[in-house]
This record gives sequence, structure tokens and C-alpha cells, in this order.
Amino acid sequence: MPRSLALFVVLTLSVSTPAIAQSIDTYPGTKPLAVEGDIASEMIDGVDRFLLREIEQSVEQREKHWKRDFSSPEAYNVSIEPNRKHLAHILGVRDERIPFDAPELIATTDTPALVGKGNGFEIFAVRWPAFGNVHGEGLLLVPTNFKPIADVVAIPDADQTPEQLVGLAEGVAAESQFARLLAESGCRVIVPTLISREMKRRAPPGQPGRANMTNREYIYRSAFEMGRHLIGYEVQKVLACVDWFEKEAGDTVPKIGVVGYGEGGMLALYAAAVDTRIDATYVSGYFGSRQKIWNEPLSRNVFGLLREFGDFELATMLAPRALLIENSRGPAITLPSEGGGPAELGDPVGVEAEWERIRSLLDASELNSRFHLSNSPTHRFAGHALELFVLTSLRARSRSAFGDDKSVHQTEHQVDATVRQQRQLDELDRHNQWLLSESPFVRKEYMKNLDTSSVQAYEKSVEAYRDTFRNETIGHFDHDLLPFNARSRKSWETEKWTGYEVMLDVFPDVFAYGVLLVPKDLKEGEKRPVVVCQHGLEGRPTDVFLGDHGAYHDFAAKLCERGFITFAPQNIYIFKDRFRTLQRKANSVGKTLFSVMVPQHQQIVNWLKAQPNVDPDRIAFYGLSYGGKSAMRIPALVTDYCLSICSADFNEWVLKNASTRHNFSYMWTGEYEIFEFDLGSTFNYAEMAALICPRPFMVERGHFDGVGEDEWVAYEYAKIRHLYQAKLGIGDRTEIEWFVGPHTINGKGTFDFLHKHLDWPKP
Repeated sequence: MPRSLALFVVLTLSVSTPAIAQSIDTYPGTKPLAVEGDIASEMIDGVDRFLLREIEQSVEQREKHWKRDFSSPEAYNVSIEPNRKHLAHILGVRDERIPFDAPELIATTDTPALVGKGNGFEIFAVRWPAFGNVHGEGLLLVPTNFKPIADVVAIPDADQTPEQLVGLAEGVAAESQFARLLAESGCRVIVPTLISREMKRRAPPGQPGRANMTNREYIYRSAFEMGRHLIGYEVQKVLACVDWFEKEAGDTVPKIGVVGYGEGGMLALYAAAVDTRIDATYVSGYFGSRQKIWNEPLSRNVFGLLREFGDFELATMLAPRALLIENSRGPAITLPSEGGGPAELGDPVGVEAEWERIRSLLDASELNSRFHLSNSPTHRFAGHALELFVLTSLRARSRSAFGDDKSVHQTEHQVDATVRQQRQLDELDRHNQWLLSESPFVRKEYMKNLDTSSVQAYEKSVEAYRDTFRNETIGHFDHDLLPFNARSRKSWETEKWTGYEVMLDVFPDVFAYGVLLVPKDLKEGEKRPVVVCQHGLEGRPTDVFLGDHGAYHDFAAKLCERGFITFAPQNIYIFKDRFRTLQRKANSVGKTLFSVMVPQHQQIVNWLKAQPNVDPDRIAFYGLSYGGKSAMRIPALVTDYCLSICSADFNEWVLKNASTRHNFSYMWTGEYEIFEFDLGSTFNYAEMAALICPRPFMVERGHFDGVGEDEWVAYEYAKIRHLYQAKLGIGDRTEIEWFVGPHTINGKGTFDFLHKHLDWPKP
């Protein structure tokens, strides 16, 4: 049957009406399935409702992560220190900063570092060490003929340059050039360069561009995989300036402030929440509700942020220090879906509501005496607000009035902002690639507590890693599974098997759906093994048993004809941005797509085990492509699966995600949802397979499958072989089959593997 006709058949058979529900031929022990429309689409809609509800409920649930002590400012800071450390961790603020005496002047033998002069200050091009081989770079505004009244880091939006904030370039209105205004008031000001939102098609060296994404997303992708974050990197650059300010102060108490607009406002808030040395913070065009962070640029995606932190919680971490929130217009950004994550940015929402939450929490404690909200919807950095910041927040006396349009004189030599941006981009990319090269050593150290003295000792020691994988890597919803409420209908029939659509309840709005193929020679009371056959990206259950799809070759039907019961689930990676946005929503509360798919599969296995003709100890998993990704993650957590086969996906997975050199990397593709936080430090595919061990595990690899390269597949699999054979003495439980072919089910060695380990005779 042609695939198009097969799809028409399944969609037609998925349509029924309640009036004829009682006439549906059902699988024994189930109720009739009478659902109209596309069940896969309904599944995505249900998961979406479930995740949006989880995000909404996160606001009230955050309080359980806080143990605030209001008895004194000192006690308060001590009580929230665990929150501060956790925030730094999820922001990726992990690399040790580099001490330095002072920023370096960027000059050559014929180009001076001095790039401009203003009213009472000079402007220098500078850079400073931050961490590793990464530097901050930007402009330093130094008062002339007097001592600075305070030190301030002025952080622009990602699409603004330091030159625009000081009046050396057009693009920011004079009254909003807050770096210049602060320098005129007598502050010493350093203005860092941020990675921009410039859109560009990315590709490996020497190849044409593929996915179109911002510079910020490009750095975010590989950093996220390595447990770092672009936000954390830029916070580190700000905190390196704070290190310098503190060092320069010597025995005196420094006055240190951070001011930012848009993306800079975000960084100012995060930096001050992480580091108590920042006395005063001014946030403009950013502060508000973060409940729709999943629709903001992907580079803002902080894994698990909303479980513990909204902007209200971040603001309270600044008490009893000073915070000025300016309720002003934010950057207006729309990012297209052209391989990068689609997103929208506009004016902050929920500002007043978040402010009222701050007041209700802190008013009674007198910790918010230096907190202020300024409403300036049309005028960013209004003179009165900057004056309030300097006089009240920094507790310094300004040397001039704010708001005057005062000229800045350029020198002959100016900084090339485009070249500087590329330098900053390249430094962060090199740091990510260095982390990638170090990651095998980090993971080896991480897994050192596995006890391989015996299989029994191994099974005991691996449980702690499984718990971490479930709760911190994949993410676990702490909900009980609903009763099955199993519904079914007979939708296909051949001479050798009967196919039933089956639907099971999982969580409110979340259900599992798939197709059960039952051999016709199954005898009453006989218990057969089951193979769960999982489709790949944008797939459907019918792909694995109808129409001889080029990737699947009806392997579920062929296995059924060999005597196995098979079940083909519908997984949720379908409908492109619709499911990829689910990953964004799940990430915001510390979850992933697999946080939903794991309980779906647990419910499927629970139901299968309850069927009279199923041997509950012989239920196997076999998946291709995204189904192969599932084969690495789902059986690692659903231990009722007695074995797992990963086809057309197995890889040096962390390399595939984070490399900016390899052709097969996800750095160049539209799978912007694929990145999982901190896998580089924890679970590559060898470590995921270690969670499946000592159960049988197999890899099916076509030599011409573009998802990877043979040498990297072999490299990662060798670690698994070493664990099974050399350390545990169970080498007969793992295999890899290489075949000359593309991204497809081969169905030879894997079928033999199933017959062997499911103890079912070959035909």
C-alpha cells in the first residue's frame, strides 16, 4: 500500500462518532475508542495544556525552595545563600574568573586607546580577562581631574553597541545614553560588549549556511549542552569588572552599581542576584513576569528557572541592597522560525504585579527601603531616575545635572564594532569547544562511583545515577499515573495479525496512544514477548507497519509475523514548532519532552504487563532515529523494558550536539529543541547505556547514515562494550551491527538479538 494511502486509511479509521461507538470491535478488556480527527495532534494539544498549567502553578510552588530569615539583613543573606548558589549553577556561572590588575587598553603603535572625550571624562577602548581565555571588551569612561564618585557597569541591550551608549555612534537617543550620563555625573563607567542578535545561516567551515539563528543562540546551543549558558558567560564578564572595582578600592568600601537595558537589564538583575558586592542595580526595559519565557529568545532559556525563580524572587535576592526598576518599553524583537528558535520580545508585562509581590514580602521586614519603581513608558533612563539611582541607590553626590544633551568628541581612531563582535563570538565558541574536549574526563570522574565488582553490586550502585538522570537531566513530574481507562478499536487486519489502536490516560490532558499488533496464531493462555517499535521524528505508528516506509520497512509488522506481539506508540516529536515549543515550555520548569514521554511509556508497559497474553518479563524497546534517542533515555528510566535497541541514532551524542566543526552536528540544523542541559558533564550515550546495563543493549548502525560517522559511533560504543564485557563479564548481552546502508532499519542482527534475548524461536 502506498504511504499516502496508508496515512489516509489510518486517519479515516481514526474518525468515529459516539453514535456508532458501541459497534466498534475492541481489544479484550478495553472500552471503545471513538475519537474524531488527528489523534497525534490532539496529543500535542493536551501536552501543551498540561505544561502551561505546570508553568502557571510554578509561581505558588516556588516558595517551598526558599527558607528566608527576616530577623536581620545578615541572617537574610545567609538564609538565601543556597538559592544564590543554585541560581549560579543553572546560569552556568561555573568557570573560575581570572584575577587582573586593571583592564588592558586596546591600542597599537598607530592607533591610540583613547576614542573620545566628554564633559569631564575620557573614553578608552579596553578589554579585561573574565574566565579561561575569554575576555570582556568594551569602553571605559574615566572622569578627568577628580576621583570617581562610584563605579558602574553599564550594560547595553544585545543590539546596542557601547559606542551608542556613550554618544560615539548613532542609534540611542541622547537622553537614553545612560553610560554617558553616569560618566558626566562623576561615575567611572565600564560598558561591555554583548553578543548580538544578528541573524546568520550557520554551517561548518567551508560549507553553505543552513539554520538561520542569532549569534546569541549559536553560542547558547553548545554552552547549554556543556552546563554553561551565554547568560552566565556575560554575567561573568560583568562580575570580572566588579572584581576589579573591589580590588582598586583597597581598604575603602567601594560603591559599585550595575545598570542595564533590555538584555543588559536582564544581566544586571542576574549579576546582582548572584553577587552581593553589587550595591545598587538599575533595570530598565526588562523586569516583569517570566511566565512566557518559552516565547522569548532561546538564548534566555535557563533550565528549571521557574521552579525557583521569577523576577520577583530575583529582586528579593538584592535586599537589603538598592534596586531601581524602570517600567519602560523594552526591545521589540521578532525572530523567525528558519532553523533557529522562533521568538518575540516586546514591552515587559506584569511589572506592577511583580512589584506588589516584592512589597508584600519585604515591607514588614524593612528590607526594601532602597527599592524603587519608576514608571517611564516612553522615556528610558529619565533624568530623575538616574539621579535617584546615583543619590539614593549608590549614595553618591552627582557632579552635574542629568538629562542635558552634552556632546561627546570623537578621536580620529574608532573601534570597529563588527570586528570586535566577531572576536567576542570566537572566544566564546573556542571556550565551548575546549569544554567539549574536556568533557570525557569530566564524565569519567562523574561516573566513578559505579561498583563493577559484580553484577549485583553494579545494579545497586547505578540507582543513584538513575535518580539523578530522572530528576535533574530528564526531569520528573511528581504526579501519579491515572487509571488506564483503556480504549481501543480494531483498525487493521491481515492474514497473520490484527491491529488495534489503543489509548491510555497518563496525566490530566496527557494520554498515550499507539497501535497493538497481535499475531493470529496466539493461543489462549499463551504468553508472548512484546517489542515496542518506536518511530522517529515527525513519525506516526503506521510508519512502522504499513506501506514499507523507506526508513522502517514495516519492522513492527515483520516482527509480529515472527510471533512477537508489537506495540507502536505515538511519541510527541511531531508537528515541528508545535512540539519544539513544548520543549521550551518544559525546560522552564526543569523538564524535557522525555518528562512526558517516560510516563507515557511507563503507562504503556504497565498496561501491556496486565494483558493475559503478554509475558511481563519480556517487553523490549526498539527505536529508530528520534526513536533511537528514545531507546537511550526511556529504557534507562522505564526499567520494565527488558532490553533496548538503538537504531540510526547512536553517537558520541555530546559531540554531535556541541561541535562547531563536524558536519553532522546539530549546531547547524533546525532541531533547536534537541539540546539538553549539562549532558557534557553527566550523561553521554555510554553513560545512558550504563543505566540500561545489565539488561541487553544493541546498536544498529548503517555505514552511510548521516547522523554520525563510524569512528565516533565506534568510539562511544567501545565504552559500553568495555563495561559489559571487561568489567561485568556479560559481553553476550551487548552487540553492534554495522551494515552497508543509510538511515534505516536493517532488521537482521537486531531481529536475531530479539529472538535470543526474548527467548523466542526464529521462524
